[in-house]
Amino acid sequence: MATQISDLRPSLTGATVTVKVLEAKVVVERPKSNRSEGLKVAECLVGDKTGCIIFSARNDQVEKAQPGSYIMLQNAKVDMYRGSMRLVVDKSGKVEEAAGEKFSPKENMSPVFRIELNAAPAISKQS
Repeated sequence: MATQISDLRPSLTGATVTVKVLEAKVVVERPKSNRSEGLKVAECLVGDKTGCIIFSARNDQVEKAQPGSYIMLQNAKVDMYRGSMRLVVDKSGKVEEAAGEKFSPKENMSPVFRIELNAAPAISKQS
């Protein structure tokens, strides 16, 4: 069953959410080395018809979470970071393109989140 952003609560697990990516900024990028796997993390402002939230995309998820794209987050969970909810999809979940979706997200993020998100360099700018 699909979950809407307005239904998300701290510690919720197993959610399936279809969202539009509004903004995406890479906040961590470490190349692969002999001793460790590479790591790429992007903080993405995503939304549906009921609201917006930050989605923390990791590694191959970053390529799918481009501004303007619609994605489905399967088996997502809500983590708390600095007192705010964030969506995360770990190895037990999937991030897939949501073909055929067309909706305008309800933008209800406070200016503080936009400032925090804009503090990192952009990975892409699209309308």
